[in-house]
Amino acid sequence: MVQLQVTNSPFDENQVQLLNRLLPTLTESQQIWLGGYLSAMSLRGAGAAPEAVEQPALVQAAQSAVSVAAPPLSREVTVLFGSQTGNCQRLAASLSRKLEEQGFQVNVSAMNAFKPNTLKKVENLLILVSTHGEGEPPDNARAFHEFLYSKRAPQLESLRYSVLGLGDTSYEFFCQTGKDFDQRLEELGGRRLSPRTDCDLDYDEPVADWFGKVLEALNGPQNAPQLADAAVQAAEKADEPQSPFSRNQPFQAEVLENLNLNGRGSDRETRHLELSLAGSGLTFEPGDSLGVYPENHPQLVADIIAAMGWNADETVPLNKKGDTGTLHEALLRHYEITVLTKPLLEQAVKLSAAPGLQALLAPEAQQELKAYIQGRDLLDLIHDFGPWNASAVSFVTVLRKLPARLYSISSSYNANPEEVHFTVRAVRYETHGRERYGVCSVHCAERVQPGDTLPVYIQSNPNFKLPANPDVPLIMVGPGTGVAPFRSFLEERGEQGAGGKTWLFYGDRHFVTDFLYQTDWQRMLNEGVLSKLDVAFSRDTEEKVYVQHRILEHSKELYAWLQEGAHVYVCGDEKHMAHDVHAALVTVIQEEGGLSPEAAAAYLENLQQEQRYQRDVY
Repeated sequence: MVQLQVTNSPFDENQVQLLNRLLPTLTESQQIWLGGYLSAMSLRGAGAAPEAVEQPALVQAAQSAVSVAAPPLSREVTVLFGSQTGNCQRLAASLSRKLEEQGFQVNVSAMNAFKPNTLKKVENLLILVSTHGEGEPPDNARAFHEFLYSKRAPQLESLRYSVLGLGDTSYEFFCQTGKDFDQRLEELGGRRLSPRTDCDLDYDEPVADWFGKVLEALNGPQNAPQLADAAVQAAEKADEPQSPFSRNQPFQAEVLENLNLNGRGSDRETRHLELSLAGSGLTFEPGDSLGVYPENHPQLVADIIAAMGWNADETVPLNKKGDTGTLHEALLRHYEITVLTKPLLEQAVKLSAAPGLQALLAPEAQQELKAYIQGRDLLDLIHDFGPWNASAVSFVTVLRKLPARLYSISSSYNANPEEVHFTVRAVRYETHGRERYGVCSVHCAERVQPGDTLPVYIQSNPNFKLPANPDVPLIMVGPGTGVAPFRSFLEERGEQGAGGKTWLFYGDRHFVTDFLYQTDWQRMLNEGVLSKLDVAFSRDTEEKVYVQHRILEHSKELYAWLQEGAHVYVCGDEKHMAHDVHAALVTVIQEEGGLSPEAAAAYLENLQQEQRYQRDVY
């Protein structure tokens, strides 16, 4: 910027010094605003009466000058989603439609389908991403996440962005992937359109609030009220299927069958449930999940009420909508009471007279807090940190909504019209001196009989789908209940009369008692729907054998299937099994393809990009 001097300007020495200190500090928009303000001031010199040009008029004139002189805000928006089970993908599609209705040009894409080297051309970026496993990105966000943290990531000074994270506050690394993206984009020079929003399982309201702020930033504050209303409507419709029943309005499905799949003498109990969808309008595809709203254990509910000295028939709120019911009903069907989270303890501390709870929440006690939360429930909290200065009404309002449990659907709709089957293993264990159990699994195992109903909805999963071509070979890896979706896949292939060959890797503890759906697999082998079956029963041999070992044993043939275009599907435990299977696949590709470890990993990554390697892991 040219320095002002007395000789090249109409200002005296003192004014020149002041202006030379001020002008270099002004941003472009500040300079434009100031120009507009000075233009408005000149109205006084054009004959306007002093009282006719008050301060608000000057400001308005300056703002008008800015709107004329400043470059228009970009109407192009890029929406990227990273999603394992489909929630972020559905939200991204719904909110993108709302942006288009507002006149924006929208490019919506999965992160793994987006060319990261074009990021430097993007001006407005919205990221919707879930967090998976121990704070890891979902599969279709991994490559983009790695790119941003690599040396190839560009500087993004012209980027405006905002991040929406989906997660679960019961996990230590709550919404970590969203936090990663938010921080890294700022480090690369991006500016936030609006602050990041981290959503728990009940995400409708925070999503609507985030989207309203994003729209305000993109459109300008003058449209804020209307845009906020539009955002609420968009978020409410994000999960709206063809059926009137959804996550927010589940269908009461009648239980047709409830069978124990394990043989006599097994130390496991795995239930196969068949539900009627008649009259619901609900349909699904292989790979989708069933959301089931369970009931808490009646004994735990009674123990909590007794420990607090409450009246089970007292009227309390059931939700944020204003519905009310008895305390017993609220704790049984509406609020989570088996999981402790840091946000819950931060609310509960206001109701407790015990100093120990405050100490547990101190910044220096993070490890102690983590250890305490693990494996404890609301009854533990009540016993450990009394006395409580809390009514039933005040206590339930700090509790989280009881979330649905998602289960891979184990049937084909075409093979079983108006029915849905799912598979659940009962979880029972002892910790901290008490018996514990999985809320939904034990509800299904112990208290659900044919003729009862379960509140359910369909959760579509676009990231775990059969190939469109029925002649494409399938390789399926699903130990334990992870085999459930492959029963659905193979039933569907049978209905299609598909020509593609299929290979299932299945594992569990004991052949005699734990071979889930054994008669189904045998029938499918006889019919030719299932081409190959390899099993691993870890407790039947001195040395434990798992599905990854079977994969390595058939290395040459498996690689040949991959070269023929086979799609690979993995379902089940994410923490151990999925990592071990992934490593085994890399080894197969490396050894049989004569590749380096890096090239083999890139081969598998490419399969993932092409949707030929899909995982439904938890």
